[in-house]
Amino acid sequence: MNDQPESILESLDEAQREAAGALDGPVRIVAGAGAGKTRTITRRIAYACARGDWDPARTLAVTFSVKAAQEMRSRIADLGVDGVTAATFHSAALHQLNRVWADVTEAPFPDLVSDNRALIAGAYRRATGSDAEDPLALRDLEAEINWTKVSLISPADYARVTAATHRQPPAGLDAQRMADLIGAYEADKTARNQIDFNDILLMVCHLLEDPELKDAAAVIRRRIGWLTVDEYQDVSPLQHRLMRLWTGDGSNRNVCVVGDAAQTIYSFAGATSYYLRSFGEEFGPLAADVTLNVDYRSTAAVVRYANRVLAASPERAGYIRLTSGREGTGARVTQMRYATDMDEARGVAQRFRRFVDRGAKPSQCAVLTRINAQQGMVGAALREAGLSYRVRTDAGWQAQSLDVESLKVDPSGGAVTISTIHAAKGLEFPHVCIVGCSEGLMPFGSPAPGDALEEERRLMYVGVTRAEDTLQLSFADSKDGYGGASRVPCRFLQR
Repeated sequence: MNDQPESILESLDEAQREAAGALDGPVRIVAGAGAGKTRTITRRIAYACARGDWDPARTLAVTFSVKAAQEMRSRIADLGVDGVTAATFHSAALHQLNRVWADVTEAPFPDLVSDNRALIAGAYRRATGSDAEDPLALRDLEAEINWTKVSLISPADYARVTAATHRQPPAGLDAQRMADLIGAYEADKTARNQIDFNDILLMVCHLLEDPELKDAAAVIRRRIGWLTVDEYQDVSPLQHRLMRLWTGDGSNRNVCVVGDAAQTIYSFAGATSYYLRSFGEEFGPLAADVTLNVDYRSTAAVVRYANRVLAASPERAGYIRLTSGREGTGARVTQMRYATDMDEARGVAQRFRRFVDRGAKPSQCAVLTRINAQQGMVGAALREAGLSYRVRTDAGWQAQSLDVESLKVDPSGGAVTISTIHAAKGLEFPHVCIVGCSEGLMPFGSPAPGDALEEERRLMYVGVTRAEDTLQLSFADSKDGYGGASRVPCRFLQR
């Protein structure tokens, strides 16, 4: 343990220190982009444990990615505190299931299916009488099944809910056929004693809710004395239900949530900022309600641009207005217009080539795209410019690199990142280019005012706030320069 707990808080600013020092009762931390969110919550946890107010063995911090959980654990350990559990929702729940399984049933523990495409294909065949041969259709069906689970929608309720929300089922199916497919998928999975990732959360919820399993529920709850939920703007109804059950439906008030409504970009997958915004009503009275709005990551020029993206939103009153914690204004945010997509890709590649020639590392540069399909052309242009790169799609990393020795590229400099904006959330780079900033692509599908447009606006905001030092936004007039309607700049660009 740290012999001087107060030293843990020394490097925090006033708002961060207020948040980190609020150790008892419900706490909400609204943390803007670059505002030191992880720094604040890890120091809050370490400080409470170092003081002896919290037992590390009963302290749980949950977040949304394995990488973020590892970063939390590492930072807390570096502050002299061991034994804290930092994990994803799914990992934490799986450990809880394993801990009590033998006490609640003699049945073997189900097999966790990491790739359920074969199950979905079989369910499609049973529901429609034909084969699902399109891998994109299978991906969309998987996403829809996941959405129903995290939204707590049963197969019996699916048709009613989609009709009420005007949601279109995937793969050309009508709502009843999709409901039949979901039912067939669940039946097949159960018959094989298999579970998918969201079943883990559902099973723990059931265990904690069933009055006949109260002893097992008590075992789980005893190990959660203090709970921190990161990225709370992205929790789904299922994750929120699990969090409530972990706390005994609010009887344990030692819970801290951290998030930013302006960075809610996974609504299509069931995420909602409703729980972050209503936390005060749900858990109040709050012991502390702190806003971190100083962005230490981005220059004033980038922060000003980000604020202007949100300023046109009808929901702007619910968003943080950032200020930059860096000195000076920084380089002007540039907007570029190119004739074709290939011209745009080459222009971005040459921009990064100049940065690297002046001493920047390729790993300090990132090209952000709205969709995966934009990435191939960008990679080709980077190859032409002699730059190594790696691709981060919505499905994860793909290794893409050149023979660095023959190109005389310093291996320590890494590679340029090509990423969708969704996949770049949580990352930051000194130099960022956002490509494809034209109507129809950004915002995707040119949605009318409403929830879909707001999601796209927030996505642009997240993309902009990935930039530390320089930011360029660009679009091309056409795909290949051979006719077709000329594109127009996206509505989020500043004129």
